[in-house]
Amino acid sequence: MTHDLTRRGFLAASAALAATTALPRMSFAQSAPLSLTATSRVIEVGGRAASVMGLTNGLGGQGLILDPGQRFRVDLTNTLAEETIIHWHGQIPPNVQDGVPNLPMPLLQPGETRSYDYAPMPGTYWMHSHVPVQEMSLLAAPLIVRRPEDLTSDRQEVVMFLHDFSFRPAAEVLAEITQGAAHHDMGAMDAPAPTPDGMSGMNHSGMTTDGTGHMGMAMGGMGAGGMVMDLNDFEFDAYLANDRTLADPEVIAVERKGLVLLRVINAAAATVFWIDTGGVPARLVAVDGHGVTPVTGTRFGLAMAQRLDLEIDLPDAGAFPILALREGARQRTGIILATAGAEVRRIDDLAEVESSAFDLDLAQERLLRAAPVVGAPTLAPRPVDRTHMIMLGGAMQPYLWTINGQVWGNHTPLTAKTGERVHLSFHNMSMMGHPMHLHGHVFQVVNINGQTFDGAIRDTVYVPPMSMVTVALDAGEAARWMLHCHHMPHLSIGMMTEFAVSA
Repeated sequence: MTHDLTRRGFLAASAALAATTALPRMSFAQSAPLSLTATSRVIEVGGRAASVMGLTNGLGGQGLILDPGQRFRVDLTNTLAEETIIHWHGQIPPNVQDGVPNLPMPLLQPGETRSYDYAPMPGTYWMHSHVPVQEMSLLAAPLIVRRPEDLTSDRQEVVMFLHDFSFRPAAEVLAEITQGAAHHDMGAMDAPAPTPDGMSGMNHSGMTTDGTGHMGMAMGGMGAGGMVMDLNDFEFDAYLANDRTLADPEVIAVERKGLVLLRVINAAAATVFWIDTGGVPARLVAVDGHGVTPVTGTRFGLAMAQRLDLEIDLPDAGAFPILALREGARQRTGIILATAGAEVRRIDDLAEVESSAFDLDLAQERLLRAAPVVGAPTLAPRPVDRTHMIMLGGAMQPYLWTINGQVWGNHTPLTAKTGERVHLSFHNMSMMGHPMHLHGHVFQVVNINGQTFDGAIRDTVYVPPMSMVTVALDAGEAARWMLHCHHMPHLSIGMMTEFAVSA
């Protein structure tokens, strides 16, 4: 099988061989399973060596890229000194391959290899340990499944993989947070309370239209309010983009006036980011691997476990920072896109001002409309067979986060039958936002605070404080599928239930 490459595609592929964001492109004529190893590794953070975990491919890099139509045939080997299990986030493998401890498969023992084989969905995905302390130790990596147009489009692909990082052992960090002893970020105490229609007085003066009705996301400041919120559980030592800080960012060679497809993955344990493209407008074209009607802007929010695909038309020449700003704080990280010979200036890892809270009124989510592409899942209109109301609750003191007033192990499953159209209505009654992830399914956002619309197709939806978000899905394989908050300390304390599908 042959494929034509454009000049820019050839340049991008050539440059990718030396870039840490360059994931190995596996051959179409794959005759043997790909290898993936859960292992320990050492990175440099702020000039200090740091021991972390990782998912190493057969070429020694982190993560995988699959070509269009290629099966996910992978042999996963655990070379860690402890048990682990890997979840293929956003993909829909058979339940037995989903990667949750003992549901149904046990953890991989040290030295054990386990095989996986399923037909993956195209788009921007990732893979991570389903053991919270291991995900906090960077046991995660990109999983990119290309569409045919990704091979023929005259654009360069770049991956931006985000983490929050502590030099302290993850178990120690998690214990401090969950025992309520951590320093809680009170910098967003004045974040506004959503009004009854869910709108919190956000200044929309930065919104723009591009002539087609698409609205930009260059948002202004937040309005006044008095709701007491906690945006951040812990002061991490660093925030990483592709394993690096802004003290030594990854500089990616790009063409003058080139087109870049930036795949941004928030793999952080407990940090929401704003993705800021500076003065270079971007088009948001996909979320969680699924196409949306393009939205133009320079700043887009990204909760834990979510992904954004941004198309960026670069100016003639220069260095173009793409920054990830920690929600409600000054910390930031990022990468730099640079044309040949461009001056790359040092960027401080602390911004001059704190960023705002993310999407308290769900303004960004309200803009998104599904734009299905060939080969991607869709949800055709049909009557709803079953509805579940899901109450999200909890507090910082004592540190306890619940689903329907229960924690994992004392939970009541949500039930459905294969093929049923199901609505899950999340009601967040707590003062923290919760990125809610459902295994084994994709869903469509269909209602926000009483407003019905045909929103984005997702696998992880962010539900801010005192908000209601309803998603629609078709119940899949008869099995036990996890539904949980993707804030790792919340998950570890038991903010998880199951979506039990019967035949």
